[in-house]
Amino acid sequence: MLLHGLVDRLTGKNKQAWKEGKIRGTAVLVKSDVLNLGDFHASLLDGVHDILGKDDGVIFHLVSATAPDPQNPKRGKVGKPAHLEEMVVTMKSKAAGESVFKVTFEWDDSQGIPGAVLVRNTYRSEYLLKTLTLHGVPGKGTVVFVANSWIYPNVDRVFFANDTYLPSKMPALLVQYRQDELNNLRGDGTTGKYEEWDRVYRYDYYNDLGEPDKGHPRPVLGGTQELPYPRRCRTGRPPTKTDPRSESRIPQYKIQEALNIYVPRDERFGHLKLSDFLGYSLKAITEAILPIIRTYVDTTPKEFDSFQDIYDLYDGLLKVPDNQHLKELKKKIPLPFIKSLLPVAGDDLLNLPLPHVIRSNEEFAREMLAGVNPVCIKRLTEFPVKSTLDPSVYGDQSSTITEDQIQQNLEDGLTVKQAMEKNRLFILDHHDNFMPFLDRINKLEGNYIYASRTLLFLKADGTLKPLAIELSLPHPQGMQHGAESKVYLPAGIESGVDGQIWQLAKAYASVDDSAWHQLISHWLNTHAVIEPFVIATNRQLSVVHPVHKLLSPHYRDTLNINALARTTLINAGGVFEMTVFPEKYALEMSSIVYKNWKLTEQGLPDDLVKRGMAVPDSSSPYGVRLLIKDYPYAVDGLVIWWAIERWVNEYLAIYYPNDGVLRADKELEEWWKEVREVGHGDLKDADWWPRMVTVQELAKTCTTIIWVASALHAAVNFGQYPYAGYLPNRPTVSRRKMPEEGEEEYKQLQKGGKEADKVFIHTITSQFQTILGITLIEILSKHSSDEVYLGQRDTPEWTSDAKALEAFKRFGTRLMEIEKRILDMNKDPALKNRNGPVKMPYMLLYPNTSDVDGEKGLGLTAMGIPNSVSI
Repeated sequence: MLLHGLVDRLTGKNKQAWKEGKIRGTAVLVKSDVLNLGDFHASLLDGVHDILGKDDGVIFHLVSATAPDPQNPKRGKVGKPAHLEEMVVTMKSKAAGESVFKVTFEWDDSQGIPGAVLVRNTYRSEYLLKTLTLHGVPGKGTVVFVANSWIYPNVDRVFFANDTYLPSKMPALLVQYRQDELNNLRGDGTTGKYEEWDRVYRYDYYNDLGEPDKGHPRPVLGGTQELPYPRRCRTGRPPTKTDPRSESRIPQYKIQEALNIYVPRDERFGHLKLSDFLGYSLKAITEAILPIIRTYVDTTPKEFDSFQDIYDLYDGLLKVPDNQHLKELKKKIPLPFIKSLLPVAGDDLLNLPLPHVIRSNEEFAREMLAGVNPVCIKRLTEFPVKSTLDPSVYGDQSSTITEDQIQQNLEDGLTVKQAMEKNRLFILDHHDNFMPFLDRINKLEGNYIYASRTLLFLKADGTLKPLAIELSLPHPQGMQHGAESKVYLPAGIESGVDGQIWQLAKAYASVDDSAWHQLISHWLNTHAVIEPFVIATNRQLSVVHPVHKLLSPHYRDTLNINALARTTLINAGGVFEMTVFPEKYALEMSSIVYKNWKLTEQGLPDDLVKRGMAVPDSSSPYGVRLLIKDYPYAVDGLVIWWAIERWVNEYLAIYYPNDGVLRADKELEEWWKEVREVGHGDLKDADWWPRMVTVQELAKTCTTIIWVASALHAAVNFGQYPYAGYLPNRPTVSRRKMPEEGEEEYKQLQKGGKEADKVFIHTITSQFQTILGITLIEILSKHSSDEVYLGQRDTPEWTSDAKALEAFKRFGTRLMEIEKRILDMNKDPALKNRNGPVKMPYMLLYPNTSDVDGEKGLGLTAMGIPNSVSI
């Protein structure tokens, strides 16, 4: 990182400068062409003279925090202009493209202490201002202005010193600058389409997913009680011609424009990282990979015929045809982007690393505790299992699993009742989640989906084993008549047709869990629900507000990745609709689920208690006691939660010594009001919202936001490829009904071997969906080259407050201790769920805080907790 203060320590030039009425400083900049996709290897050194000197380039004016402006006594005195001077070649940042320049300001005692800096760009294009550091300021020493912002030509910007102030503590001469900056970010009253240089944070509905003008409408999500939804960032694009409530979309063929879908400029990927490639990768799936795959499946049989055919995907044996779309893409996109999209073995092979999974019962059950979706399993508290669906609409949806069916697989001589009382029975229940949608979903071509319930038993060794899977369909005479259900019991492959049927039953249950994972656990419960907090924080909390400084690292890149998702992934005809079975009903289904979303249940301890996986325990540092001791997601997650909670409480105590100080904080009051009434406005009347009048309420809320954006997202995202990349293990679609005796498919199952394999393979995700799906999740499972992990900050000078820096250091130390704890547990053979039959240690909640260079966590590692929902 930059050696701020180097000049102070090595020379006496700064003291001499002060005597001469000057302050010496250094500025860190990145020119836009360094990050330009069309000039990937550009360097700031090229044309550096263009931004030096007084005629063209960068202009700085210091603003006093203590001396008033004679012309405007409510504002601080503004100093004379200063310009970039020579480049400091001995002070280089580790980040690519950054360069350091000298700056000298005319400043003396009469102007007091600088508290802000005004910046103007007279250069011909934008540049990224990282920091401005003043050296040897009397009474202050080093003063750092952390900008991390794109400066566009002829727009005046203000940046504050890295001090932290509640609104009531802000130096009076800087208050108006603070208010002006918030007004600029709110942009209230602005109309029309926003441009890339705009910095406006406003709200909108999810009304840009469909294309009604082309016959592909999708319902508007948000703004109604029927289809509520979190708000997203407004783009200002005009409405469609056929539906004024829907926003027009950027045409697919305009790849560059689509990638530049509006988000405030500082929210866009502005650093060199693999997720910069992500935008091209996601868009190229539509522009290049889809045609390649379609060409492939059109020139070969459209089904895999054996497991060997599927293995060939991972062994690099799938030949990608010589395709015009790929040629065109190579012309538009630099080679590094192509390689990030197609990790090739040679130039023409789609080569995918083989995921660490198998189809055993043990792994099927273990992944509910230590897989990519470990947040759905519940403790069974009633038998038979009842439904929460309205019986006047859906009839009797109770489970048909009987005690006789599962008794034989219980252990230790337990009855079902005794097993429940001893907390040994669990359930993965997707029956009520999908039953209301099955009529519509199964009318779509290529879908045959069941609503499923999977019962499991906790064995003496701490592992789970499946007891039964119930598959249900709506009654053929109408939903009001209830469900038609059938129960399947475990059987080994050696059991003949029963073993084959059991493999299919697990596949149908996995299809449900896969869809729920992508749409709810991942998209809705991390990406979508965090976005309103990002918007509200920027609109209502100044950058010098302590809560802004606390939360902003956990918002990094979230608006941008969500905007790209609306462009390519969750839109009508997007990748989600093509690879996940709810298809065009996917986002509508997530809206129905959002009706019951509660912020107060998103923290890990509350979630575990709600699902019956833990009970309250005041003697535990986490406040709860797990009922499955070897539950890797929960075991690791609770200690991560505890570390976050301690950090948040220590930090907030610095600025809010009591509840009275918090209640007097008007910015915080407006922030919370906007989160509730606008950002999550469809739920504003719910009685669970904290009143936000105590420090304890604020601490719990901030801990929850950080948990969701960092650890929860890491747990459900970065394991996608290792756990779900092998589609037979975790299919995303089922296309045929369960074979029944007398049917042709049943006869194939009876033959066993390759004939039985064909039935399984032709039932699950198609060849086209498989190649597309695994290409996508490999991209989504990668860590970026400059990932910022929990316990790290991208700018060490994020605050001048020594107490806050000390508390943050303690946070990082705790996280590194947790890393050692996780590694030790993964070596313990008694903890069977941590590695499982596949011998793949559970590392998704390994913080990776110790990886300061970002080398250990780069790429497809299935470990590490980034600060934010950034991919």
